[in-house]
Amino acid sequence: MAAPPRLGAFFVLILILLLLLPPPPPLRAEEPADTSDAAQARVRSAPAPVTDVARLCVCDLLVAQCDTNCCCDPDCSAEDFSLFTTCSIPVVMGDSQLCSQKAAVYSLDVEANPPERIFKIIDQVNPSIFCIHATNYEQALYFKSPEIPTAENFDELLDKFGGATFSAEPDSWNLDTDAQNPPEANETSRYEYGVPVQTEDAFLRLPSPVVSSWCSDANPAGFLVNQATKCIRSVSVEKCDSIQALSMLFYINSSILAVPKSNQMVNITVQSIVVQSVNGMRTLLSSSEALRLPMVLDELCINAVLGVNYHITHTDTGEIIEAAAAFVLGAISREALSIEQSFEISFTQENTQPVPLSGNPGYVVGLPVRAGFQPQGSGIIQSSNKHSQLTILHSTSTQDCLAAQGARAPVLFGYNMISGCKLRITAAMKCQPLAQTLLDVLKGQSFPEYVASFGNSQTQDVLDWVPITQLHISEQSSCQIPVSLGIEIKWTKYGSLVNPQARIVNVTATITSTTLKQLPSGRERIIPVTSSVVFTDISSPAEPSYKAWPTINIKLPFDFFYPFV
Repeated sequence: MAAPPRLGAFFVLILILLLLLPPPPPLRAEEPADTSDAAQARVRSAPAPVTDVARLCVCDLLVAQCDTNCCCDPDCSAEDFSLFTTCSIPVVMGDSQLCSQKAAVYSLDVEANPPERIFKIIDQVNPSIFCIHATNYEQALYFKSPEIPTAENFDELLDKFGGATFSAEPDSWNLDTDAQNPPEANETSRYEYGVPVQTEDAFLRLPSPVVSSWCSDANPAGFLVNQATKCIRSVSVEKCDSIQALSMLFYINSSILAVPKSNQMVNITVQSIVVQSVNGMRTLLSSSEALRLPMVLDELCINAVLGVNYHITHTDTGEIIEAAAAFVLGAISREALSIEQSFEISFTQENTQPVPLSGNPGYVVGLPVRAGFQPQGSGIIQSSNKHSQLTILHSTSTQDCLAAQGARAPVLFGYNMISGCKLRITAAMKCQPLAQTLLDVLKGQSFPEYVASFGNSQTQDVLDWVPITQLHISEQSSCQIPVSLGIEIKWTKYGSLVNPQARIVNVTATITSTTLKQLPSGRERIIPVTSSVVFTDISSPAEPSYKAWPTINIKLPFDFFYPFV
């Protein structure tokens, strides 16, 4: 018996729909069903915020009071917000370097009556590719809580923090020279300006005050950095022989590395020993070979180090070749609880003599004006030769320019000077050799190019040196000979009105030439030759200055006079 036509069409339609549906995924017995916790773990989300920005308020300065225009102040009420004109801090957020974080946004709805504060939390996204995704070092986000003294750790804390000073640096400064100093690095290493002077165990220590006036032994001595420090050291006469800072060995027992990361050592020798008595009288010992260690004698601590003066000699390539220390030893009475120690270090290049300063920082009247040269691509070179300084012609008793060619007088700051000589000219003298001879008489062997603006200007600070402007005044003729040199130095008072410092701002050297006419045979002519120095004070007169009166910018709400206006 055949099925009805309508029922057959229905079964065909159902079969077509089953064929069009996708097959179900195969079931795997080894994989468990997905849970909600596992699904959430696979979803990558931003780290939980460490700081609640809704509770942060950097403009909340008054305690239990509302700060004006501080929209995040929890002490402000709705009535206070209605009187605000703006939000001084519109956005409050945590670390700006985070990739994503919450930010609190504050604003005012001035269209409302009365005005209302609008507060909302938004997601702040940092577009930088170098942003921080998560701050997983929680100790860096909070201040470390101090360790509370207990019966168990009291002795340990007393040893660490019980002294006059303490350091947060590690107790051991030992360096693994074998691992850090490869042999191939020794050939190219050299000391540079400011680099700590290394020793076999750490670095050359120059005690100095850090926060207070107490001595800290963690201050390294920098190469070519001349320093002078004074600090206070806590002492005890009963324990003076066990305090390392009072012994000479503490300052000379470590050899200095000739160059950084090398095995070549330079021993620190004792240059001199000065003994200071209790009443302050000092005596230089004839022999400094024997070390004098601190010891207790008749309730006094003798041979205690009161001062150390290091002197380092180096080459022009940055290698230390010699180190010496001069000591000042003294006696400490039982009543003294602390002493003042002084430390100093200076550097000198080999085969050179140190050039003295002319003030610190400003020039001192009567001291020489410092001068130097600047080769191309180099700093200022200051020679210790007096003929290479700023000098003028020194007058002699004979007044003969040719005899006074090598006699020079230094230019002293603040002293106006004039000198001269006489030149006897005959018909046999040639113009060009005579002009060069007179120029050497006026300017010297080598006239400097720069003058130090301050009395203690360093040669490496080129901007602290003033160039010398040279002018020539001559006539139009075939033979011109220089007859005068005029140096004008302009200076000004620099710094505080209480203690002004002299500073040179301009130097001009003017050479004046005159025409030399040909003399008849057998005739002579005497020409005066002069040189002068003039100091001109161009300081502006001191005028009292006062601070401007503060302006009060008052802003009232727009409905302050409502309903009257």
